[in-house]
Amino acid sequence: MKAIFRVSFAIVALIFWIAFPALHAQAPAPAPASDGTSIDQGIAYLLMLVALVLTYLIHPLDASSLYKLF
Repeated sequence: MKAIFRVSFAIVALIFWIAFPALHAQAPAPAPASDGTSIDQGIAYLLMLVALVLTYLIHPLDASSLYKLF
């Protein structure tokens, strides 16, 4: 009877020895909400829009200049 108790105690102790560190493990950190690429892409789109507006504003001035290149 004592041998069965020792074996069962050893098995339970082994299970707790294996499982106990997993109970205290921390979850991985969440992924960042923004890694900066979306901000960079937004700035790039804004700069392209500014360049497009400036192109359309400058083009009539260039077309009406004294130099008739085209």
